[in-house]
Amino acid sequence: MAAIRQAEATWYGDLTTGAGVVSAATSRAFASLPVTWGSRTEAADGRTSPEELVAAAHASCFSMAFAGRLAREGFPPNRLDVSATVTFDKLEVGWRVVSSALVVRGTVPGMTAEQFRELAEAAKDACPISQALQGNVDLSVEATLEG
Repeated sequence: MAAIRQAEATWYGDLTTGAGVVSAATSRAFASLPVTWGSRTEAADGRTSPEELVAAAHASCFSMAFAGRLAREGFPPNRLDVSATVTFDKLEVGWRVVSSALVVRGTVPGMTAEQFRELAEAAKDACPISQALQGNVDLSVEATLEG
């Protein structure tokens, strides 16, 4: 069965001087997060951006994909700390999301650093958010196994 999730946004004014809010309509986990053009292209100043929300989606999706892959390979993780850095840049064709760089640090008993890196790369490719971005955005993962 398909899982359907919904978010809502309301915008007031023009692009550069206007402002808006974004909310999680399905879960209600967050509501009325402020968003502006400046929070996308300059300083966040306590506001979010579509790119930050993509980064959150990518980090959380990858953490689940990686945890699942590790467990299937017989190495259930004790802990995975994941960050995603999404870059929004002005190109010749206009503003574009150009990359999402994942960084994972993990504690996984019985695993070598090389195995950890190999499985992180495979999880990056298998993550549904990575798959949605693939072909449009440069994707990378840096994986470090900790003690």
